[in-house]
Order: sequence, then C-alpha cells, then structure tokens
Amino acid sequence: MCDADTDADNVRLSRRQFALGASVGSMAALLPSPADARPAAGRAVTIETPDGPAQAYFAAPTTGRHPAVLVWPDIMGLRPAFEGMAVRLAESGYAVLAVNQFHRSTKTPFTALPDARAKAMEWRKAITPEATTRDALAFARWLDARKEVDAGRPMASTGYCMGGPMTFLTAAALPARVRAIASFHGAGMVGEAPTSPVRLIPRLKGRALIAIAQNDDARAPGDKDALRAAFTAANLPAEIEVYPANHGWCPPDSPAYDKDQAERAWARQLALLKTL
Repeated sequence: MCDADTDADNVRLSRRQFALGASVGSMAALLPSPADARPAAGRAVTIETPDGPAQAYFAAPTTGRHPAVLVWPDIMGLRPAFEGMAVRLAESGYAVLAVNQFHRSTKTPFTALPDARAKAMEWRKAITPEATTRDALAFARWLDARKEVDAGRPMASTGYCMGGPMTFLTAAALPARVRAIASFHGAGMVGEAPTSPVRLIPRLKGRALIAIAQNDDARAPGDKDALRAAFTAANLPAEIEVYPANHGWCPPDSPAYDKDQAERAWARQLALLKTL
C-alpha cells in the first residue's frame, strides 16, 4: 500500500476536474446527500498548532451536538473536494474537521500551482510522525471546544492516501478519545519503524476500517495480512478489504475516482461511525 508508484497517475487534476472543484458547492453537487440529510453548514477556520496556524474546514449540523470526525486529506491536500465531503458527512450527523496537513509549508488549495505534486512531495518532508501527532492533539482540542461537538462521545479520524497513517497516529496519541479510524487507499501502512501504522495498532482502543486499492494490494499483497494479524493480536475489530478500484478512488476530483466503489466505501464509513 505505497503511494509512491500510484500517485503519479492519480493526483494530477485535469482542467475539467479542477473547474468542478472551484467551489464547495459545485463539488458537493457531485456528492449525493443522504435521504435523511440534516441541515448542515461549513466554514473555513484557522487553528493554532505548536508549529503555527493551520487552515481547516469545519462542517456540522446547524443544531445540536454531535460526534467529532477529524479528516486527513490525500497528497493534494485540503480543497473543495474534501470540503464537500465534510459537508456531506455533517449531513449524516457529525461535526467534521478537514485539515491542511501542509500548513507548515503552504496554504490551500494548491492543486492549480505548477508542479503541484512535486511541491507537495517536498512539503511532505516537514510532516513527520511527531509533527502529525502535535497537529492531531491541537485539532482534537479545537474540536472539543466547539459547541457543535459532543465531547462526551468518542471521536473518529479518517484519512485518504497519505492521510491513512495519520489516522493511526491520531488514535495512538488519543486512545481514550479516538475510538474509530478509517483509512481509504492509505499509503505506507506496513513498515518496521515504530511509528508505522501496523506497529501502532497495539496502542489503539477502537474499531478500524481499512479500504485498500487493488493496485496497492498488487504491489504489496502481504500488507493486508500483516494488518489483520496485528488487529487480531490486539483483539481489536477491523474491517479490512481490497476494493476493485485504484489508488485515489474516493475523492470525487481524483482521476481515479470510481463512483460505485466510492459510495460503497462511504457506506462502510457511515456504518463505522454509527458505533461511536
């Protein structure tokens, strides 16, 4: 499950795709609202972290208090696609924070910049596991201070591509708070480093959904088995599945977007979040 070989084909936005992503509204139009959608609203926010201010997008139902979900975007960062996904998740009853994990290097969105992927790969060097953990703690504190968040209920974290491992780091840093994680076409999930997701599993306390791209699985077929074994050893419930779709199939602005499989993964995410 390595993004190094697959991102080159999947993160370049076409002119049409970038035009569709020009606003949250246009992107949200591509994402069907749930049949029982709650009125929800989103807004851009700035969150202070130990490493400086971070841009983010917060969406929540317009009334009530709800479980929090922290969303880590893919290699192309926070942009209208993820803002639209945050609003859609809010319509299902969650207070959602989608973040700019590249805040040490750039503001968002940066998808229209020349050589955006090359820049993102360079900026990524500043996002160490330790930096991600500092961010996760700051983002969780910010969420718990919001009137829209029910801090008495568990939190979840979801991540896409490079964001997949960030959900593990979040849950490992906040095991009493984060009780559900979901990784979609996550990158670098199995390794020997102590901060590798597979090595963090004994520190987790909740459920997991691991949705693997078919081409990632073809490159590293043993990763799913290593993850299953680690969750079993930790006595933690985990749904681990290889989807018949390629790396990057979930965000609606991705060249690899597969609507049918993205909707199936979204439904499994909602099932996971209902356990909060």
